[in-house]
Amino acid sequence: MSRPRVVHVTSVHPAHDIRIFHKECRTLAAAGYEVILLATGDAGGDSGGAPPGGLSGRCGGRGEGGRWEDVRIRMLPRPRRRWQRMTTTLYRIYRAALEERADCYHLHDPELLPVGLLLRRRGRRVVYDVHEDVPLQVLSKHWIPPWLRPWVSRLVRRVEAFCARRLDGAVAATPAIARKCAAWGVPCMTVQNFPLPAPEPFDGTPYTARGPLVVYVGAITAERGLREMVAAMARLPESLGARLVLAGEFSPAGLAEEARAWPGWERVIHLGWQDRQQVQRLLGSARVGLALLHPEPNYVECYSTKSFEYLQAGLPVVASDFPLWRSVLGETGGAVLVDPLDPDAIARAVQHLLEHPEEARAMGEAGRRAAAERFTWEKQAEELLAFYRRLLGTGAGDSPDRRAAPGAAAGTTGAAEARMGAEAACTTGGRAGS
Repeated sequence: MSRPRVVHVTSVHPAHDIRIFHKECRTLAAAGYEVILLATGDAGGDSGGAPPGGLSGRCGGRGEGGRWEDVRIRMLPRPRRRWQRMTTTLYRIYRAALEERADCYHLHDPELLPVGLLLRRRGRRVVYDVHEDVPLQVLSKHWIPPWLRPWVSRLVRRVEAFCARRLDGAVAATPAIARKCAAWGVPCMTVQNFPLPAPEPFDGTPYTARGPLVVYVGAITAERGLREMVAAMARLPESLGARLVLAGEFSPAGLAEEARAWPGWERVIHLGWQDRQQVQRLLGSARVGLALLHPEPNYVECYSTKSFEYLQAGLPVVASDFPLWRSVLGETGGAVLVDPLDPDAIARAVQHLLEHPEEARAMGEAGRRAAAERFTWEKQAEELLAFYRRLLGTGAGDSPDRRAAPGAAAGTTGAAEARMGAEAACTTGGRAGS
C-alpha cells in the first residue's frame, strides 16, 4: 500500500522552522507518511532557507531542494518584495502544490488561504495551521495607522473565517486559538508548541558554578522586550558582572543600530541566529532565561515557547505577568513573573536570582520537572497523528505504519483520538474531511 502523501506549505517561515519542520513534518514522516515541505528561500542552507547543514540528494526537475531526515524539501525562489510574495510567489506555490498530487495540504500562513481555496476547488484536502491569532496581531502592527487597525483587524477576521470554513480542518497552536477556530465549523485539533526532547542531556556547567549570564533566545524585536531587557541590565550592580546574551536576529534589522546606543548595551552580547545544539550549549551555561513579551493583544493569549525551553534546560525564568502565563508558568515553581514594561522590576528579579544561586538552582530544577511532566512535544505529536488519521481515514493498523514520532511514545493514541472527537464535536456543523 502506498503511503499517504502530505505537503506542508509555508511562504513566510524558514524551511527549518521548529514547529513546521522539526515537530510536525518529522512527526508525520516518522509515522510513515510521505512528507514534502514547500518553502521559499535559498537551497544552499542559509538561516532563512534550507535546514542548517545543507540538503542531501537534490530533487532535480521541479525546483531546488533536497531531503533532510525523511522529509523532502522543495524550495521556491524567495520573493524580494512584499507584493511579489502575495502574487507571483503564491502562484508558484499553487502550481508546485498541484504537481505534488498530495492527499493532504497543510498550510502554515494566512496569506496561503487563497491557495487553499484553489486546492479545495480541485477536490484536495486542505488543513490550515493557525500559529497565531492574526486579527489580534494586526492591532499591534505599527506600520498601520492606529485609527485603521480595528477596521483592518475586523476585515482580516472575516476573510480568514470565510476561507477557513471552506477547508477540511484546522490545527490550533493554543487553546485560545482553538476556541476561535471552533466558530469556523471545521474539525479542529489543538497541537501546542511544547518543546522537543533536548538533542543531548543538559549536562553543562553545574548551575552554581556558572557565570552571571542571562539569556534571551528568539526573534529580537521591540515587542518582545528588547528595550526593557537592555534597560534592566543597566540597572544591575556592576559588581555582579552580569551579561545578557541574545541569540536571534533583529527585526527589523535597523533595530540593532538603535539598540547599540541604549544604556546597558555594553553589557549585551549578541550571538545572532543559533542552531539547536548551539542554543542548548548556551542554556547549559546560563543562569536566567528571559521571556518578556509586551502585553500586545496577540501575546497575552499565546505561549512563549522559549519559556518552556528554559524550563526544560533547568533555568529559572523571568517572564511577563500575563494571566495565562501566571496559570501555566506560575504553577511550575520555576518562574518569576513581572511587568514586562518595567525595567526596574525586571532588574530586581534578575538580581535576586543571580545573588541567590541555590534558590535559583532549586527553581530551575522545579521547572525542569514540570517541563518533563507537562510541557513536552510527545503528547502533541499524538494529537497531530490522531488528527491526520481521522482526516485521511487511516485507522490503527492501516498505512502509515506506527513508528515512533520525534519524542512520541506509545499508549496515548486512544486518548488523543478521543480528544480529537471531542474538539470536533465542539464545532458547529463540522465536516469530517472531504
